[in-house]
Amino acid sequence: MPFGQNNGSRSGLNSRRKTGAGSAGKATGRSETGWGASDGTSGAGTSGGGWKPRGRQRARAGSGAFGSSGSASEVAATGASAAEESAAETAGSGRGAPAPDPDPYATARSIVLRQLTLAPKSRHQLAAKLAERDVPAEVAVAVLDRFEEVQLIDDAEFAMMWVRSRAATRSLARSALKRELAEKGIHGEIAEEALSQVSDDEERDAAEQLVRRKHRPAAMGTDRAALDKETRRLVSMLGRKGYSPSLAFGVVRSVLDDVAAGAADDDAEPDFL
Repeated sequence: MPFGQNNGSRSGLNSRRKTGAGSAGKATGRSETGWGASDGTSGAGTSGGGWKPRGRQRARAGSGAFGSSGSASEVAATGASAAEESAAETAGSGRGAPAPDPDPYATARSIVLRQLTLAPKSRHQLAAKLAERDVPAEVAVAVLDRFEEVQLIDDAEFAMMWVRSRAATRSLARSALKRELAEKGIHGEIAEEALSQVSDDEERDAAEQLVRRKHRPAAMGTDRAALDKETRRLVSMLGRKGYSPSLAFGVVRSVLDDVAAGAADDDAEPDFL
């Protein structure tokens, strides 16, 4: 090759090498701005194996929420603080606080009204029911006093009604009725006035009717022992109803004699058939 041409070829080669170096420099400059490192080949990285952020970019990356181990503890501390603030707001606003205790007077009034709706009651019975429900004594007294003022509690009227009802439906003597009134807290003049509704004659008539109703003629027979057994049974029944032994024996003997006399009259009638 001629000398002149050889020099020209070398000049061209040098020129192309310079141009390539400039292009590589530009590519390296772009990689530093974060577009990706390149050594002049398409898609290839730097000799370090990939893009590495510079000092300022590494600092920014480390300051993220998950950039370091210290940031996780900061997040946990922030969450705990928020939970504490929420709990304080809840306590301050009254949410979640226990319900206030009910008014004892309202509770006592409700109990008394419910008991009176079920059946008439004496003051003593209502006081016992309030005590069972742990109503304070002073509250019970105040409520019961108020119910007496408006005549929703009236021991005198209750005693009169109780004696009339039990004497008519259960054929109880006055001693049994007096005992029942005492169990309900009714004593003295109130009890005596209520018991005066039953006279001596009315008490004997009630006992006689009860014996006639409970007598079993078939149990008597003709044996004296059977008659005595029936007498003892009827007297014991009257005793449980509150009748005195003397009254009970007198009434039973009278009724059994009448029954025996009636049976004898039936046997004495002639048979005309």
